[in-house]
Amino acid sequence: MVGTHDMNPHPPHHAVQFYGNEDSLITTVAGFLSEGLVAEQPTIVIATREHCEAILTRLRERFIDVELAQRCGDLVLIDAEEMLTKFMSDDIPDAKLFESHVGGLIDKSLEGRPRTVVRAYGEMVDVLWQNGKPEAAIRLEMLWNKLALSRGFALLCGYSMGNFYKKAEQFQAVCDLHTHVMTSEPNVAILDAKRKTKSA
Repeated sequence: MVGTHDMNPHPPHHAVQFYGNEDSLITTVAGFLSEGLVAEQPTIVIATREHCEAILTRLRERFIDVELAQRCGDLVLIDAEEMLTKFMSDDIPDAKLFESHVGGLIDKSLEGRPRTVVRAYGEMVDVLWQNGKPEAAIRLEMLWNKLALSRGFALLCGYSMGNFYKKAEQFQAVCDLHTHVMTSEPNVAILDAKRKTKSA
């Protein structure tokens, strides 16, 4: 028997933005979300409180009525650290709790419009990485990919490039878990050079 969430008719879109400065990150995120809101797609932001406020400001600059979008449920903002506490167990993301809380959040946004794609921006992985928990961040990326098999959403993740200083292999591991990779050319060149040096 095929369950309600066993199939996703939408192709997976799991992008990552590696950022060197926060302004470039916020610009990318605001563009990603505003495109969705203009297309009447529900949007979810799971970010630090500072970034949530910055994203709202940038959306307003793009003439998005964020207050109306929030009242209608088309724009949902969640504190990343608070969400992490709901599904982390012994410093590792719990699959069932993740499905319940994050999957449930997406389900709620999709209520009444099953053919719609949710646009989500998340930086829980970045929070984990900056707290010295790279394995947990990788595990969380895998859970997002599993969730994408049954839910219609386009996900953009944000990572500080500083997380990967002298960690080219981990950088590649993160890239491999995404369908799209966005970063600045100088940083990519630096990491490529490190990777070649290590393998030489």
